[in-house]
Amino acid sequence: MNVTMVGTGYVGLVTGACLADAGNSVFCLDLNPHKIAELNAGRIPIFEPGLEPIVRRNRDAGRLQFSTDPAASVAHAELQMLAVGTPPGEDGSADLQHVLAAARTIGRYMQGPKTIVTKSTVPVGTADKVRSVVREELEKRKESLPFAVVSNPEFLKEGAAVADFMRPDRVIVGSDDPRAIDLLRQLYAPFQRNHERIMVMSVRSAELTKYAANAMLATRISFMNEVANLAEAIGADIEEVRRGIGSDPRIGYHFLYPGVGYGGSCFPKDVKALQKSAAQAGRPLRVLAAVDQVNESQKRVLGDKIRARFGVNLSGRRFALWGLAFKPNTDDMREAPSRTLIDELVGAGASVRAYDPAARDEAKRLYADESRVEIVNSALAALEGADALVVVTEWQEFRSPDFPSIKARLKTPAIFDGRNLYEPATVAAHGLEYYPIGRKV
Repeated sequence: MNVTMVGTGYVGLVTGACLADAGNSVFCLDLNPHKIAELNAGRIPIFEPGLEPIVRRNRDAGRLQFSTDPAASVAHAELQMLAVGTPPGEDGSADLQHVLAAARTIGRYMQGPKTIVTKSTVPVGTADKVRSVVREELEKRKESLPFAVVSNPEFLKEGAAVADFMRPDRVIVGSDDPRAIDLLRQLYAPFQRNHERIMVMSVRSAELTKYAANAMLATRISFMNEVANLAEAIGADIEEVRRGIGSDPRIGYHFLYPGVGYGGSCFPKDVKALQKSAAQAGRPLRVLAAVDQVNESQKRVLGDKIRARFGVNLSGRRFALWGLAFKPNTDDMREAPSRTLIDELVGAGASVRAYDPAARDEAKRLYADESRVEIVNSALAALEGADALVVVTEWQEFRSPDFPSIKARLKTPAIFDGRNLYEPATVAAHGLEYYPIGRKV
């Protein structure tokens, strides 16, 4: 099947590459000429495990092409998939300018039937707006061509996006158009061989499903962070509590890990956008307002612990940071808790030496003008001359460190652990102070 993918970010590039790997002919459009040049040269602009060989394999086989030519992208396929950004506006609502611009382009150049599929995370009612702008463009041309608009939201986790696409939990198809539904069934057939994963529903239900899923996961995170802070205040251990409640099958263990808050390109944006949509509908989601507030507060917990130990004035202090990306297996630092912490430490007069296995280049770009932030190439290098170690992201290589080496390099034998990676007794046995989240030490 011929497929056009508009947008080559996380969603567009992963989706396009995986569809090509199943034998489809995929045309990826992006209006950023530098990004397209990089992709055509075999360089992947994002860090996503397993993606690069899939892109190269299918580009070399001729099943995956990258271009800045919108007319060619529209001509390539009946199936037009939109995976462009929907950044938050100043009021928290999703900015649909890129989605609607892509829809206008399709309406401007289409010469036959089209099925327009929104992969981007968009508010309820976006399909109606897409339909309207396509119709406007056709009317300008005095054309009357059939088209359908489908909501097919993505559920890809950064760091595991390829696996999530190849083995999906579910494929949501929001449409009442029989031909469009049949096209999507054909497209996803290779990815659901052992049992049916497609769920067909109304467009508006599909649009809301994506927001509701992310909001639910964000709620679990903020709830556990609140309980962790309470556990710390009253002498309980949040890890024992987590196991106790996670064993209930109605709750389960997923997304019950306390830490320093969520970040990335999805949860913060989607929680705010859903709040805005709810307010506009006259049904404010008060729970989500609390989820958002708790998360912003939780990003400051490590800073509070550091100031409690070393004082409010951190001038002359240096802190080693392990982890900069908002989660492991990605280089994405958007809304990352590390950025909040770095701002706090630098604002209090401290300097930072930070290491991340994947986000070094992004961090160097973000802090190019900040002389007190140094990005280094190894975990041990970050420790040199540091007053304490701060663990912010739970990368695998941080899970079983050499505690004697850590102690030997630190001026103060102290670890501030924002992800509860270590057992308090183990850390104490090596003569290190330990400051986790919600644990008894």
